Amino acid sequence: MTTRLTIDKAGRVVIPKPVRKALHLDAGDSLTLDSIGDEIILRPVHGKAQMQKENGIWVYRTGKPLEEASITDWIDEERAARIRDLMR
Repeated sequence: MTTRLTIDKAGRVVIPKPVRKALHLDAGDSLTLDSIGDEIILRPVHGKAQMQKENGIWVYRTGKPLEEASITDWIDEERAARIRDLMR
């Protein structure tokens, strides 16, 4: 996809929403920037931690959408593990 961007007075550019959506980028995500000759390459930084705390809430990040059933299963497994730990 080729898109024309404009640099604002502060040196910022906005990544278009369709690109952010396709790459699963959200506010606060990190990118690396490489400049080679007259090219600029931005790449998403995918950390190793799948669980990240955002605004006081733990968020599970995989880089791709999750199915609702897998989220429910994961919550049930975590809840059961916490109950087992509390019962010890």
